Amino acid sequence: MRLEGEQIYLRPIALSDADGVYPSWLNNPEVCRYNSHGEFLYTTEMAQTYLENVLNNPSYAVFAICLREDDRHVGNISLQQISVKNSSAEFAILIGDPLVYGKGIGYEAGTLLLGYAFNVLKLHRLYCGTHAENVAMQKLAFKLGMSEEGHRRDAFFKNGHFADIVEYGILADEFTEGLR
Repeated sequence: MRLEGEQIYLRPIALSDADGVYPSWLNNPEVCRYNSHGEFLYTTEMAQTYLENVLNNPSYAVFAICLREDDRHVGNISLQQISVKNSSAEFAILIGDPLVYGKGIGYEAGTLLLGYAFNVLKLHRLYCGTHAENVAMQKLAFKLGMSEEGHRRDAFFKNGHFADIVEYGILADEFTEGLR
């Protein structure tokens, strides 16, 4: 399934993406500043193993974010821990190409994925968490219509320091209301 936007499209992640730019993102300190990657070398083989694990796993829906203008793969976005029982999933996004930061790519990709989650998969709730200093992700969560739901104190350890994780969530009817 391909989800079309104005600047970007989302396509299912493919095993061949491990041979592209994707693994290099997880070795870039700027890209990994607020996530758990970047402390150890991330290899093509590690990317292949990850992709093999998620491609046929029904609790994941992972998409490549690609620019329409040149088909360049600039990030990944996913639903993780999809729970049929709870009708929920975790929202995750990684913009791997710093050249597209601040251009609305994350918002457009997020809107497409939320539409897929709520209108196609018929999920009831999406949630995400981010490093307390990741202002860009916090702004994205709010712009997508998510509400702040709480903090997990000292829940993330990186570069010798603990940080809080800020939790966000959105319900299906809140997303629908946001489109009006």
